[in-house]
Amino acid sequence: MASAPMTRNRPCFDQVGLTYRPASGRFHSQNYWLDSWHSFSFANHYDSEWCGFGPLRVINEDRIQAGNGFGMHPHADMEIITVMLAGELHHRDSMGHSEALRCGEVQRMSAGTGIVHSETNPSAAPCHLLQIWIEPSAAGLSPSYSQKPFTIERGWTLLIDPLGQGEAIAINRPVRLWRARADAGQKLDSPVAPEAQGWIQMIAGEVIVIETAANETAPNETGAAETPASVTAQGAEDANEAPAGTTVPGPSVQGEGEGDPQSTVEVGPTIGVLRQGDGLGFAPGRQISLEAGDQGADLLLFELR
Repeated sequence: MASAPMTRNRPCFDQVGLTYRPASGRFHSQNYWLDSWHSFSFANHYDSEWCGFGPLRVINEDRIQAGNGFGMHPHADMEIITVMLAGELHHRDSMGHSEALRCGEVQRMSAGTGIVHSETNPSAAPCHLLQIWIEPSAAGLSPSYSQKPFTIERGWTLLIDPLGQGEAIAINRPVRLWRARADAGQKLDSPVAPEAQGWIQMIAGEVIVIETAANETAPNETGAAETPASVTAQGAEDANEAPAGTTVPGPSVQGEGEGDPQSTVEVGPTIGVLRQGDGLGFAPGRQISLEAGDQGADLLLFELR
């Protein structure tokens, strides 16, 4: 069964709906020591429609060969998070830190007024990581550094929190980041606050994205609520081949009444399927839950403000 037509959207701006970034649509950089996939514009890759999502500016999936890496280079006014997925990375910076970052660890570096650092793989095997850049709440902050190992649970494990609640690492932005390793068939409710944007980044496996609440829709010129085209469960796989920057609308039917904004009533709750490397952004008020596929799922979830 063919999926419903997709509507072009501008993923760099606030929007109502879902913004899908297929793994295959990411930018790709590769040389003899680095294989990197960029969810958003980065380095020599630029697309005005893919300059970030809210304060989220960079998600790079990097594989660095043994004995190689990034030499000393500068950063300023950016919150930089590294999530180690496999292997080891050595970090050295102008603040005096010289640290080994290993699988399961998370690093947060606030570049602030300016730092210089290097990231190299000193081991005999490749390493695999996600590096994330988030805009800070203010420019000109004092540089700082934090690093911590995490045990990732079946449910959401909080990695980053603006106040450093629990075991989470603090950040200079009202942003939260969770990671989960879900078993096959396990359901994950989204902890993202209704007034915040969200972004899902798949690390491995797959999840089914499910609508969990009614979403507000504006009336059209006739006074009736607009009914988005649905993406059925059968069409979910086709939806994953949609062009970058498309909106993946939720299935719904028109509510009752006339003239006022209305809530849609969900009748086919499956929105689509996310697989390894895929990303999905959702606007404030869009409430979703997730169900892990047959092989389980490993994923990140951002709450963005």
